[in-house]
Amino acid sequence: MLCASPLCRELFAVGQLSRNVSNLKQQKTTIKRLLGGNKVSSLGLVSNKYRPLSQATSFDYGLGVTSSKDLSANTPGNNITENIVNHIGRGLIHKKDHPLQIIKTLIFKYFDENFKESETGDVLFKKFDDLPPLVQTVKAFDELLIPKDHVSRKPSDTYYYDESSCLRPHTSAHQTDLFRAGNMSFLCAGDVYRRDEIDSCHYPVFHQMEGAMIFEKSSDIDDAFVEKELKQTLEGMIRAIFGDVECRWIEAYFPFTEPSLELEIYYNDEWLEVLGCGVVHSNILDSCGLEGHKGWAFGLGLERLAMVLFDIPDIRLFWTQDPRFLDQFEDGKITQFQPYSKYPPCYKDVTFWLPENYHLNDLNEVIRTRAGDMVENVDLIDDFFNKKLNRQSHCYRITFRSMDRSLTNAEVDTIQEKIREDIEEVLGGELR
Repeated sequence: MLCASPLCRELFAVGQLSRNVSNLKQQKTTIKRLLGGNKVSSLGLVSNKYRPLSQATSFDYGLGVTSSKDLSANTPGNNITENIVNHIGRGLIHKKDHPLQIIKTLIFKYFDENFKESETGDVLFKKFDDLPPLVQTVKAFDELLIPKDHVSRKPSDTYYYDESSCLRPHTSAHQTDLFRAGNMSFLCAGDVYRRDEIDSCHYPVFHQMEGAMIFEKSSDIDDAFVEKELKQTLEGMIRAIFGDVECRWIEAYFPFTEPSLELEIYYNDEWLEVLGCGVVHSNILDSCGLEGHKGWAFGLGLERLAMVLFDIPDIRLFWTQDPRFLDQFEDGKITQFQPYSKYPPCYKDVTFWLPENYHLNDLNEVIRTRAGDMVENVDLIDDFFNKKLNRQSHCYRITFRSMDRSLTNAEVDTIQEKIREDIEEVLGGELR
């Protein structure tokens, strides 16, 4: 499942796993009967490309690319910057005591404890969290039935290596290959990449988890049955995490599920969208050799989840090496983040005539490339159209603030000057 808007970005929260799940025992019995333990337990990985972390030997970019210089090469269609390359392989979801690793592990544990193969007693859901990030665009979009004109396909939203491959914009880019490899029930977590706005909740590299379950063929299984099982599974998970919270289901639209749903919970006196899900589209299953099968899939975003659970105010903090942040967390525990300092901001404005085919994400990429995690926000403060010149001008206020130290005006001025140069030389804008 893709996560969140655009393409279904959602927030999801995980907490203690010790509470009872209502109706879970009966549901587990039903699922074991319908899945057929022997067949599920005999399914294996047909390719080392799709392997659980326990079998992983090394990190690679995928599709035969092994050089970071090649990944960000100045070739036609390549819009992957050095800043993005430097984030690949950081492995935040594998770092001991890191909030994202804590969340991932808690979700894995939930499914391990509550879903077993009927005959062997082994865990039902296979787990993948170290798959290479460079994928074929046909896997990321076409095989998920995402329309050719969908905004997510544009270079303003996705990091392309070339016209046929990109950095995965969602973990769903692995879904069809995992199905074809014989994985009928799986969880897939990993870093994903999207060109995005600059603020405290958005970052060009973040992490998602997707889950899927495909049932054995049976005349008893239709879309209504799968939807009921899906809702029971996810509501049980939510209530095991948050206690007896109120849940509500919202009809949604995703091209890869039919019907599609979003789950909201009432938490901390407000309704929160926690995940997107639905019945896997029959065309996807047919293309994977699963004709006549039914199944469900869901997707969630780990950062958004962790920001709610740990009360983390800025998404950049997940990438800090500051022990004042990292030492606050411990595997298996949900600890409220205690701010250790709020360094002063530094504001800089820049005004320019917009070039043709301008997109804000192009400016954000220029700013992130020069400022890295020192940029906190980019806000449009003036939008002017000159009728005589038939030209449009924007003025942006850039907020610089480090999470770890105070910035000097001199170093910010140097970065700002580089940004101004790039607006003209890279974007083709004209400074005012």
